[in-house]
Amino acid sequence: MELELLNSIIPELKQNSSVLTGPGDDCAVVDCAGVKLLLAADSVTENIHFTADTAPELAGAKLVKRNLSDIAAMGGTPLWMLLTLADCGHDIQWLRKFVSGAEAAAEEFGVPITGGDTSSLHSPGFTASVTIIGRADTPVLRSGAKPGDILYVTGEIGNSFLSQHHLNFTPHLAEGRFLAKYANAMMDISDGLLLDAARMAAASNVDIFIDPQAVPLRSGAALLQALSDGEDYGLLFCCKQDIDMEKEFNKQNFPAKLTRIGCVRAGNGMVREFSTGRPFNLEHHGYEH
Repeated sequence: MELELLNSIIPELKQNSSVLTGPGDDCAVVDCAGVKLLLAADSVTENIHFTADTAPELAGAKLVKRNLSDIAAMGGTPLWMLLTLADCGHDIQWLRKFVSGAEAAAEEFGVPITGGDTSSLHSPGFTASVTIIGRADTPVLRSGAKPGDILYVTGEIGNSFLSQHHLNFTPHLAEGRFLAKYANAMMDISDGLLLDAARMAAASNVDIFIDPQAVPLRSGAALLQALSDGEDYGLLFCCKQDIDMEKEFNKQNFPAKLTRIGCVRAGNGMVREFSTGRPFNLEHHGYEH
């Protein structure tokens, strides 16, 4: 439903000359008096992105960090946020704790929450969203993958919900800014490795080959499920094969690890198994929020 809706809406959205990259990437890129600003919005909804027994502080922090991960995917630096809440059924203390968690995460990464909105729902539930603004001198898009590139991921894949990684992750902002010097294409992994790789392949009009045995699994993750789980918030990127990416990355002593998982070849938007070349069946792969 989510993908069908987006595919029907996005082509109808008219842009103007200030929009350098419109809907369909991790962030929009706009030209503001010669400065390339990154714009994104993301949300969390109770019982979809977190459960009713999740500490509200953790849910608030997750909302902020999801948005920061979009900025990381473009190789950018976050600047400001707007926070919007819509609720029915929670008391003021729960809502204050949610905002406190969001504020703590925003402060950790030096991004002020500069405003927003609140509203009431007519039936029990809770949803919140952040609009984030950042900047990047040379934003890295999903559409730059080239045949011959090598494919990498930062961090680990799978078992995000049971391990609580989806609440406790750290967005790879520093890694993204560093990788922007090398990456031809980059995005964050939020909807599942295979589904997100398919988006990169389609945007770049190439085929992406993934070796499942090379995918770095989070503790407790089963391989086939891990390819589809989502909520990993690492970075999927590709760069020229003549760059010793592991050596350059390891020099920086980032907390996240880097793993080579495949390559890019000429094609038309397919994701294929590395050793056989067979397309992955994406019908049941990917997490729709």
